[in-house]
Amino acid sequence: MKNIVLTGFMGTGKSSVGRRLAKELNLKFVDTDDLIEKKAGMGISEIFAKFGEGYFRLLESKVIHEISSNTDMVIATGGGAIINPLNFETLKRNGTIICLTASIDEIFSRIGKGDERPLISEGDNKEVISNLLKAREPFYKKTDFIIDTTAKTVGEVVKEIKKIVSL
Repeated sequence: MKNIVLTGFMGTGKSSVGRRLAKELNLKFVDTDDLIEKKAGMGISEIFAKFGEGYFRLLESKVIHEISSNTDMVIATGGGAIINPLNFETLKRNGTIICLTASIDEIFSRIGKGDERPLISEGDNKEVISNLLKAREPFYKKTDFIIDTTAKTVGEVVKEIKKIVSL
Protein backbone atom coordinates (compact mmCIF):
# COMPACT_ATOMS: atom_id res chain seq x y z
CA MET A 1 0.00 0.00 0.00
CA LYS A 2 1.19 3.52 -0.78
CA ASN A 3 1.91 5.73 2.18
CA ILE A 4 -0.81 8.03 3.45
CA VAL A 5 0.80 11.42 4.02
CA LEU A 6 -0.99 13.91 6.23
CA THR A 7 0.01 17.52 5.89
CA GLY A 8 -1.55 20.84 6.74
CA PHE A 9 -1.26 23.64 9.21
CA MET A 10 -0.46 23.09 12.90
CA GLY A 11 -3.51 22.21 14.94
CA THR A 12 -5.45 20.59 12.10
CA GLY A 13 -5.12 17.10 13.58
CA LYS A 14 -2.30 15.49 11.61
CA SER A 15 -0.76 13.60 14.53
CA SER A 16 -4.00 12.63 16.28
CA VAL A 17 -5.67 11.52 13.06
CA GLY A 18 -2.49 9.85 11.84
CA ARG A 19 -2.05 7.72 14.96
CA ARG A 20 -5.65 6.53 14.90
CA LEU A 21 -5.67 5.95 11.14
CA ALA A 22 -2.49 3.88 11.32
CA LYS A 23 -3.92 1.81 14.14
CA GLU A 24 -7.19 1.14 12.30
CA LEU A 25 -5.42 0.27 9.03
CA ASN A 26 -2.67 -1.71 10.79
CA LEU A 27 0.05 0.53 9.35
CA LYS A 28 3.11 2.08 10.92
CA PHE A 29 2.69 5.70 12.09
CA VAL A 30 5.55 8.15 11.61
CA ASP A 31 5.54 11.78 12.71
CA THR A 32 8.34 13.69 10.99
CA ASP A 33 8.55 16.21 13.84
CA ASP A 34 9.17 13.37 16.31
CA LEU A 35 11.92 11.97 14.08
CA ILE A 36 13.53 15.40 13.76
CA GLU A 37 13.55 15.82 17.54
CA LYS A 38 15.09 12.37 17.96
CA LYS A 39 17.74 13.06 15.30
CA ALA A 40 18.62 16.46 16.79
CA GLY A 41 18.41 15.35 20.40
CA MET A 42 16.25 18.36 21.27
CA GLY A 43 12.76 19.75 20.83
CA ILE A 44 11.67 21.68 17.77
CA SER A 45 11.39 25.00 19.62
CA GLU A 46 14.95 24.50 20.86
CA ILE A 47 16.16 23.72 17.32
CA PHE A 48 14.56 26.96 16.09
CA ALA A 49 16.03 28.97 18.99
CA LYS A 50 19.57 27.60 18.65
CA PHE A 51 19.92 27.06 14.90
CA GLY A 52 17.00 28.78 13.15
CA GLU A 53 14.29 27.67 10.78
CA GLY A 54 16.71 26.94 7.92
CA TYR A 55 18.48 24.25 9.93
CA PHE A 56 15.13 22.78 11.00
CA ARG A 57 14.00 22.61 7.34
CA LEU A 58 17.25 20.85 6.42
CA LEU A 59 16.65 18.20 9.09
CA GLU A 60 13.03 17.92 7.94
CA SER A 61 14.11 17.25 4.34
CA LYS A 62 16.60 14.61 5.46
CA VAL A 63 13.95 12.81 7.53
CA ILE A 64 11.42 12.94 4.68
CA HIS A 65 13.99 11.54 2.26
CA GLU A 66 14.87 8.72 4.68
CA ILE A 67 11.30 7.54 5.30
CA SER A 68 9.70 8.11 1.90
CA SER A 69 11.08 5.02 0.21
CA ASN A 70 9.10 2.87 2.65
CA THR A 71 5.48 1.82 2.14
CA ASP A 72 2.55 0.89 4.36
CA MET A 73 2.93 3.94 6.59
CA VAL A 74 0.87 6.87 7.74
CA ILE A 75 3.18 9.89 7.78
CA ALA A 76 2.33 13.12 9.57
CA THR A 77 4.49 15.98 8.33
CA GLY A 78 5.12 19.39 9.79
CA GLY A 79 2.89 22.13 8.43
CA GLY A 80 5.61 23.67 6.28
CA ALA A 81 7.21 20.48 4.96
CA ILE A 82 5.59 20.49 1.53
CA ILE A 83 6.57 24.09 0.78
CA ASN A 84 9.88 22.60 -0.34
CA PRO A 85 9.11 21.16 -3.81
CA LEU A 86 11.65 18.38 -3.30
CA ASN A 87 9.88 17.27 -0.11
CA PHE A 88 6.53 17.32 -1.91
CA GLU A 89 7.85 15.27 -4.84
CA THR A 90 9.57 12.80 -2.50
CA LEU A 91 6.41 12.24 -0.46
CA LYS A 92 4.19 12.08 -3.56
CA ARG A 93 6.35 9.46 -5.27
CA ASN A 94 5.30 6.79 -2.80
CA GLY A 95 2.23 8.28 -1.17
CA THR A 96 -1.16 9.89 -1.32
CA ILE A 97 -0.94 13.37 0.19
CA ILE A 98 -3.94 14.55 2.18
CA CYS A 99 -4.08 18.08 3.53
CA LEU A 100 -6.00 18.63 6.75
CA THR A 101 -7.40 22.13 7.16
CA ALA A 102 -9.41 23.99 9.78
CA SER A 103 -10.72 27.49 10.30
CA ILE A 104 -8.43 30.04 11.91
CA ASP A 105 -10.64 30.12 15.01
CA GLU A 106 -10.54 26.32 15.27
CA ILE A 107 -6.75 26.26 14.86
CA PHE A 108 -6.39 29.00 17.46
CA SER A 109 -8.57 27.14 19.95
CA ARG A 110 -6.67 23.88 19.39
CA ILE A 111 -3.15 25.25 19.75
CA GLY A 112 -3.81 27.74 22.54
CA LYS A 113 -1.09 30.32 23.02
CA GLY A 114 1.28 28.30 20.85
CA ASP A 115 4.21 28.92 23.18
CA GLU A 116 5.91 25.68 22.11
CA ARG A 117 5.31 26.43 18.41
CA PRO A 118 8.20 28.60 17.23
CA LEU A 119 6.50 30.12 14.19
CA ILE A 120 3.62 31.60 16.19
CA SER A 121 5.09 32.20 19.62
CA GLU A 122 5.33 35.97 19.17
CA GLY A 123 2.80 38.62 18.23
CA ASP A 124 -0.93 38.37 17.54
CA ASN A 125 -1.36 34.63 17.05
CA LYS A 126 -4.51 34.87 14.92
CA GLU A 127 -2.80 37.33 12.59
CA VAL A 128 0.34 35.17 12.41
CA ILE A 129 -1.80 32.07 11.73
CA SER A 130 -3.72 33.91 9.02
CA ASN A 131 -0.54 35.13 7.31
CA LEU A 132 1.10 31.70 7.43
CA LEU A 133 -2.05 30.04 6.08
CA LYS A 134 -2.18 32.49 3.16
CA ALA A 135 1.47 31.85 2.36
CA ARG A 136 1.05 28.06 2.48
CA GLU A 137 -2.33 27.82 0.75
CA PRO A 138 -0.92 27.40 -2.80
CA PHE A 139 1.17 24.46 -1.59
CA TYR A 140 -1.69 22.85 0.32
CA LYS A 141 -3.90 23.10 -2.78
CA LYS A 142 -1.45 20.86 -4.70
CA THR A 143 -2.20 17.88 -2.44
CA ASP A 144 -4.28 14.94 -3.65
CA PHE A 145 -7.15 15.57 -1.22
CA ILE A 146 -8.17 18.26 1.26
CA ILE A 147 -10.25 17.56 4.35
CA ASP A 148 -11.60 20.31 6.57
CA THR A 149 -11.37 19.10 10.17
CA THR A 150 -13.23 22.05 11.69
CA ALA A 151 -15.81 20.79 14.21
CA LYS A 152 -15.06 17.14 13.33
CA THR A 153 -13.89 14.42 15.66
CA VAL A 154 -10.74 12.45 15.00
CA GLY A 155 -12.96 9.45 14.21
CA GLU A 156 -14.92 11.37 11.58
CA VAL A 157 -11.75 12.50 9.83
CA VAL A 158 -10.29 8.98 9.96
CA LYS A 159 -13.48 7.65 8.39
CA GLU A 160 -13.20 10.18 5.52
CA ILE A 161 -9.59 9.24 4.87
CA LYS A 162 -10.41 5.53 4.89
CA LYS A 163 -13.00 6.18 2.17
CA ILE A 164 -10.42 8.07 0.11
CA VAL A 165 -7.70 5.43 0.34
CA SER A 166 -10.09 2.61 -0.49
CA LEU A 167 -10.96 4.17 -3.86
